Amino acid sequence: MNFNSVGVTFLKFAYQCLDNNLKKQKMEQKHQVHNLIILDESGSMESIKRSIFIGFNELVQSIKGIQKQFPEQEHYISIISFNGFGNKIMHFMDDVSKLTTIDSHNYKPDSTTPLFDAMGFGFTKLRKELKSQTNHNVLVTILTDGEENTSKEYTSTVIKNIIEELSEENWTFTYIGTDHDVEKMAANLSIKNSMVFEKNVDGIKSMFEEEYDGRMRYSSNIREKKEFKENYFNKLEKFQDENEKSNLKLNLKRVSLWDKITGKNNKK
Repeated sequence: MNFNSVGVTFLKFAYQCLDNNLKKQKMEQKHQVHNLIILDESGSMESIKRSIFIGFNELVQSIKGIQKQFPEQEHYISIISFNGFGNKIMHFMDDVSKLTTIDSHNYKPDSTTPLFDAMGFGFTKLRKELKSQTNHNVLVTILTDGEENTSKEYTSTVIKNIIEELSEENWTFTYIGTDHDVEKMAANLSIKNSMVFEKNVDGIKSMFEEEYDGRMRYSSNIREKKEFKENYFNKLEKFQDENEKSNLKLNLKRVSLWDKITGKNNKK
């Protein structure tokens, strides 16, 4: 027996246990907000891949900014992309500081759209990890450009039941889509927040901006102990408190990647 090898293995195991315990302690110190994003990576997303890169990577920066805006909240990110080849975990319960951008190396649209399987996988995995925790909220964002067509493990009925169960807890669900009846799909799954976007550069830009606004309101509502499960995509004009609206508008003045990458320039 190689005692040196055994010793090294034991030390690695002990370090991993210590690291996990420290991570759990850190998560329990502040109110946790878990951002779960289910991202379609099927072949039909190829035509809008470049715009998804731009918007999604801007959203990554926005989530980091939101945590700074609400320091009493600890944001964690889980990103799961999917297609007919399976589910791909880009992040899982990672601190927002570890967020990385997506590009042509880690996002390659192909194959079919097993949407229900991806949703079931993501919901079940995160629910299991959070089972023993109480001081948290979960915000689920589903982004797809087409209807379910090849799931084998989960049906719409099963997914609907899971969503209804989790909605009784501190889970909020949003469904963003195009090229299919988005509102009908969301309603069939008992998702109360949905948005349709146009499948072009301007449409995708508008979608990501509105999604960011929703995240700002969501964190603000958690802070103020207001309703956070519905009306996620309300416009800023629907805010009743003028001071709150002004503060949010100031925070929405952020550097955009869109004009730089798409060649649009506001300067004359």
